[in-house]
Amino acid sequence: MSRSAALCAGVLTTILFAAPAVETSSGREAAVRELRAHLSKVFNAPIMARGVWAVDVRSLDTGERLFELNSGKLMMPASNMKVVTLATAAENLGWDYRFTTTLETSAPIENGALMGDLVIRGTGDPTLNTRQGRGAAVLAEWAGILRAADIQEIRGRIIGDDQAFDDEGLGDGWSWDYLQFGYAAPVGALQFNEDVAPLTIAPGPRPGDPAVVSLAPGSGLEVVNRAMTAGEETSEAIDFRRQLFRPTLEITGAIPAGSIPVTRNVTVVNPTIYFAQSVKDAFVAAGIRVTGEAADLDDIAVHDGPERRALGSTSSPPLREIATVLMKVSQNLYAETLVKALGASAGEVGTTAAGRRLMRKTLTAWGIPEDAYVISDGSGLSRSNYVSAEMITAILARMYRDPRHRDEFAATLPIAGKDGTIASRMRRTLAEGNATAKTGSIANVRSLSGYVRTKDGETLVFSIIANDFVIPAATVNWIADLAVEILATFTRR
Repeated sequence: MSRSAALCAGVLTTILFAAPAVETSSGREAAVRELRAHLSKVFNAPIMARGVWAVDVRSLDTGERLFELNSGKLMMPASNMKVVTLATAAENLGWDYRFTTTLETSAPIENGALMGDLVIRGTGDPTLNTRQGRGAAVLAEWAGILRAADIQEIRGRIIGDDQAFDDEGLGDGWSWDYLQFGYAAPVGALQFNEDVAPLTIAPGPRPGDPAVVSLAPGSGLEVVNRAMTAGEETSEAIDFRRQLFRPTLEITGAIPAGSIPVTRNVTVVNPTIYFAQSVKDAFVAAGIRVTGEAADLDDIAVHDGPERRALGSTSSPPLREIATVLMKVSQNLYAETLVKALGASAGEVGTTAAGRRLMRKTLTAWGIPEDAYVISDGSGLSRSNYVSAEMITAILARMYRDPRHRDEFAATLPIAGKDGTIASRMRRTLAEGNATAKTGSIANVRSLSGYVRTKDGETLVFSIIANDFVIPAATVNWIADLAVEILATFTRR
């Protein structure tokens, strides 16, 4: 155990075994002073001397600020940015909000064949993926819609209409060196499998042979395979990297001979093309012939013609269910989708800029100063986002006190020691099953903000953000968790 960890453990031991204070006004004040002293020791541990903490702790029962450290300082929030995104989305869209996807055509149906293109018009539904098998279920539903319309063949293309959103799929300030990874998937008005394509790497017949690589169709990436088959005693070490100036994915490393294939998820180039190709493949697998290619409406010369008619439409689950994945899993694509949906809800094309404007308008209405934050993206992946700890606690407090939002918002948060991104944290403490909080994690940034009940049953709201540290991130998380555990043990008695 490090000196800092030993110090923090000693603080917690002191709290757990200290003699109870007398329940008087002075005793209650002394309890708060003691809490502040303990938290000061935790956050001033020498191991974080080169880093920066921003902390704000308030009582939702009394409104009292119990502890603060740099609470007004602007900090990179990482995925605590999702607190801002979800709160403003819930306020403007409502918890019952659903995305719709519609199958349309202007072509006639003759003898079981659609004599032209099938157009699929989307508004950003991010849930057409493998979670709970929803993606496969919706594709089967759409095949059923075609059969019900007496369509057994499509003599045209599968065209994706993504005009509800702009084509700027990447967030402002995202780094080029992680764009191949699933957490940086581009956003669009048509999205399938969270805009990642499965990449499979299998060993060749013998050591020294090239590995066998395959990538799902529609990704838009050219694969350059430099991976090799290694001896059976060798450990698997596969890496992949997307080139900066062209859509090329380079596979390197080694996979042991005789081993099972490994699968990685790779972000696609054009979400709409990937969506259309996935739909086409599903229709063909369901026995519906498609003679044309998968296409993006943006790439097609549009000519005046018959107005499109709807063959059927599918709605996403409501925002309350989407938000649970967003927060418990910390799904970046969902967050960026909500920002664009906010922009679209204001009567504009769904752009991040339009979404940010509505977010800022909402925050101003809530009394949050404009200089208390900088919004770059909705997920927190960008290092250009800035918030203050007191801004986050103000939003969390507002969600808690508003009967329209309280239960719905609380249900989205990970539960300490139980689920989501803090399922393995704060176990066997008074915070387990008690604290609910959103995490945040990018390089040299960690955050943890949410709610916790004290030993007396008092509800506290907290925001803990760490920036600029060079110690192991696990140690930073451990210190933040310890602070929440201390809050869970707090008593005014």
